[in-house]
Amino acid sequence: MADAVAAQPLAEMDGPRPAVVRAIDFLSDLAGRLAALALVAMTGIVVYEVVSRYVFNAPTTWVTEIGTYLFVAIVFLGLAAAQRGNAHVQVEILVDRLEPPARRFLETVTLWLGLIFVVFSAWHTARFTFLEYVHGARDWGLLGTPQWMPQVPMTIGLALFAAAILGDICRLRPPAGALARWTLPLVAVALVAALCWMGRGDWRIPGTRFDWGSVAIVAAFAIGMTAWSGLRVAAVVSLLFGLLALAFWASRGSSMLWLGLLLGASLLLLLLIGVRVAFAMGLVGLLGLYFLLPMTQLPVLADRAWTSINNFTLTAVPSFVLMGALLVRSGITSDLFDALVCWFGRTRGGLAHSSVAAAATFAAVCGSSLATAATLGAVAAPEMVRRGYSPRLTYGVVAAGATLGILIPPSIAMIIYGNVVGVAVTQLFIAGIVPGLLLAALFMATVFVWGLVSPGAIPPGEAYPWSRKLAATAAVLPFLVLILAVLGSLYLGIATPTEAGAIGAVASLLLALRRGKLDWSSFYATLFDTVKVTAFIMLIVVGAAVMSWVFDFLRLPRAMVQLVTDAQLAPWLVMLIIVAIYMLLGCFIESIAMMLMTLSVTFPVIVALGLDPVWFGVVLVLLVEIGLVTPPVGLVLFVLRGMSGDVPLRDIALGVMPYILVMLGFVALLYAVPDIVTWLPRQIG
Repeated sequence: MADAVAAQPLAEMDGPRPAVVRAIDFLSDLAGRLAALALVAMTGIVVYEVVSRYVFNAPTTWVTEIGTYLFVAIVFLGLAAAQRGNAHVQVEILVDRLEPPARRFLETVTLWLGLIFVVFSAWHTARFTFLEYVHGARDWGLLGTPQWMPQVPMTIGLALFAAAILGDICRLRPPAGALARWTLPLVAVALVAALCWMGRGDWRIPGTRFDWGSVAIVAAFAIGMTAWSGLRVAAVVSLLFGLLALAFWASRGSSMLWLGLLLGASLLLLLLIGVRVAFAMGLVGLLGLYFLLPMTQLPVLADRAWTSINNFTLTAVPSFVLMGALLVRSGITSDLFDALVCWFGRTRGGLAHSSVAAAATFAAVCGSSLATAATLGAVAAPEMVRRGYSPRLTYGVVAAGATLGILIPPSIAMIIYGNVVGVAVTQLFIAGIVPGLLLAALFMATVFVWGLVSPGAIPPGEAYPWSRKLAATAAVLPFLVLILAVLGSLYLGIATPTEAGAIGAVASLLLALRRGKLDWSSFYATLFDTVKVTAFIMLIVVGAAVMSWVFDFLRLPRAMVQLVTDAQLAPWLVMLIIVAIYMLLGCFIESIAMMLMTLSVTFPVIVALGLDPVWFGVVLVLLVEIGLVTPPVGLVLFVLRGMSGDVPLRDIALGVMPYILVMLGFVALLYAVPDIVTWLPRQIG
């Protein structure tokens, strides 16, 4: 996954970088290295806990807490590195259509808007950490850790994140002259000094909703934007943010319908102009906290940043990302595809069937659709085209197969869903097995029908002798053992989903070392990429947590449930509306972000209808899968376009359309026969 989503920096400056930018880059890289070390430590101690508990019958009392704190450090210290690598997700519908000068201008504007959210969050996180230190707050766990200690990396990470954004702003539109270049650093130092002087005091301006800290930040932004990016950028950012603030201020006390429309429209506007997804949700939450509530509640920014990440369950996310990345580095995925080609060789469309089977197998240890897409795009797609398969069929089936990465367990999307709504992740994993295998079979059936409709799209199959089949299978036996180890430890109760991810990561590391495909530099690159991917996913979680808090405070989910109840709509009609909404959002918004920004509204409606939360988790992941391959924003399509050479994005999109129809039909089947999802969890549970 890391290889699939990591991008180049936004822009490279002509000539030497200013000293300020060099310092920012150095600190960002240093934070990324510390986060990589924290990832190694977290994975190691989780595996140690499993061994200590089940081999020596001596469970630890510290792994859960320390592992969670290391995860917090991974996320927040990794934010600057993710920004430096341009790994944060944005909707590029408008940005991609602009000429380079206009695109740089808009990118600069959106970065300044995102920086507003980050600076406010960093300020209140610093206050939050300081107050925890002053009051002597301790964790409720067995260690009783002083809370300020694990919160320090969060504060430092957000401050470095803000600096990294400034570094990218400087790359996009370098300040003109030494005076302009040094104005913002001096203003930043003065702002930090002023906020520290204010300390823990509220410093509200009497008779208003404002406080002197916010005024100082706004003033610093006005001066800094003008100095570094010019008056035109400063005017556009001020106008956009000011109009949104005015709209929120004027809407306080309005009807639920108007507030819902305001929040949704503001989010959509920010996304469409290219504001990073996490920033857009965070900005909407920030404006809601400041203007829509009876009293401003900006400390919620820090509270949500801490509580949404301080969760041991989420530590499975970097573990599964690391496991998939190590497997790709080891080259085992190429051997897996070769083995499946031998077994499906004589079957018409055998390479296409092999791609689906390889995707399903890789999904059983990876948890990421983007990693699956990157792997198959590099291994399967070129071989299929070389042997005469049509590009549309090739990239269509590879894109569809990649979506199995988040349906067949383990699944990062299921981990986040279970954490948000309070459903057992193990139950979700079990529930995804049968639907995932059925969907893989339907994809294979679609290939068969495609071959009947368009015989020229599929060349004749090639038979392989049994000796070749057995030799190819023997090469992937370690991979199959890894699958059994990860899933077996999970379903036999030896390890939790979090622990299973760490076991899989260590086993993948040993497998890569055994195959001689991993040196220190590639191992570090894998760790660094995993940190960046984890950071941008979790930043979306933070932004969604802030926005959801505003939604919940305004009782918008309850109002939505009441609206559905009063309308007395049939459950199937409500479900059809929800599917249509996710289909529409999937055309524009990244999958995890789409799930997080809607769950606070859709999940209460599902519960009110009496539908099973586990069932909805699988259906939601299936809808998210559709979003991954739906133009114009389907990330899997862009991953494959980047790896396909000269195959147009249009051909890839047309190739995946039959599979989108199959997935929509499968959603209808799951609604009609929910036992497809719920039967296996009932048997095992």
